[in-house]
Amino acid sequence: MAVNEKLLLAVLEEIRPNLQADGGDMEYHGVDENGVVSLELTGHCAGCPMSQLTLSMGIERILKEHVPGVTSVVAVNDMGGNMSDLYDEYAPF
Repeated sequence: MAVNEKLLLAVLEEIRPNLQADGGDMEYHGVDENGVVSLELTGHCAGCPMSQLTLSMGIERILKEHVPGVTSVVAVNDMGGNMSDLYDEYAPF
């Protein structure tokens, strides 16, 4: 199922003030054919140890509830790479 990008962007705009209230923000990088949304957390969210929790338990949960076709949310760094790739390299397990 293709994701309605207009609806996706509208929902992200509804979420944005919550991030901004804590000094952070997000940049939308796109959604792929599998429903994976790529976001870059910026501001205070960029270096926050809770950023993965914000993505999975916050943003991803809301998007899945309100935007049909969204399957997950991944963080990208400022160079366009997937942050989980960096984590996997240094993960202790």
